[in-house]
Amino acid sequence: MSFRPQIGSRKGAGKQFSKSAHEKKSKEKKQKQSAKYLQEETPQASVQEVAQKTLNSLSKLGNQIFALSPFSQYFDDWLVSVRQVISEFESNPAVTVDEQFTKERAQIFLDVEGALAQDRLAESNLTEEAKALADNNHKIVEADKEYAEQTRERSNKRNAEVQRLSTKIREVEDKLAAQQEVKISFYKFSAKKKATQQLAQTTQELKATKNELEITLHNFAAEQEKLHDNYEKRKQELNENSDRLHKELEKLETDTSPDARRTACDALSDCINNLLKRTSSTA
Repeated sequence: MSFRPQIGSRKGAGKQFSKSAHEKKSKEKKQKQSAKYLQEETPQASVQEVAQKTLNSLSKLGNQIFALSPFSQYFDDWLVSVRQVISEFESNPAVTVDEQFTKERAQIFLDVEGALAQDRLAESNLTEEAKALADNNHKIVEADKEYAEQTRERSNKRNAEVQRLSTKIREVEDKLAAQQEVKISFYKFSAKKKATQQLAQTTQELKATKNELEITLHNFAAEQEKLHDNYEKRKQELNENSDRLHKELEKLETDTSPDARRTACDALSDCINNLLKRTSSTA
């Protein structure tokens, strides 16, 4: 048995392939024509419409709020968004920019970039200010601790000195009382004279010891007052520095860029409006 090639089937397949390719080309041609007609039927936006869309975008960007610190992390993305808005405006077929517009726009971007750079630099000091505040608070704690220790040491020293002098005074008073009794009991002149001298010396010693106690108490009080005054002065300086650092931190933790960003967007809007006026006047 022999097999014959199926020539008819190959010819049918060739015709079918040719037909499919033709239909595909025809379909693509119709799609291109439809897109061309659609493009021709779609009206081009006017320069006023393009400008208004740009102004709306600038208004939103000018009033944009950055929520979290550090705020400088948003600066680059914001600048990219503003540049994109202006670029879309300039590249629109309905818009024709002039040299004045280009020059003003470039200067506005330079100004806002400079302002944001200053804000970025100030915000970079946040860590340093926080460290300075922590160091200052540590100094306040150390000042309190030092004052308490010095006061305790002086108090202990004062009490010990007062105790010593008080004991000495009691001893001298006892001695004086004993000598007074001896003075009365003695009847011989020489012994009586000696007892009188000893009594006088003891009386003088008692007076001197009491005077020393009084001076000691006065000196301790004066030293404690001086110590307290120095402590209060030091504490006041540290507290004032702490208040200043707190205010600096509050500034750094608050976004200071909105004014510069809003000013830039307002200036760009004015730049666009002035361009439209010049274009309208020329037309």
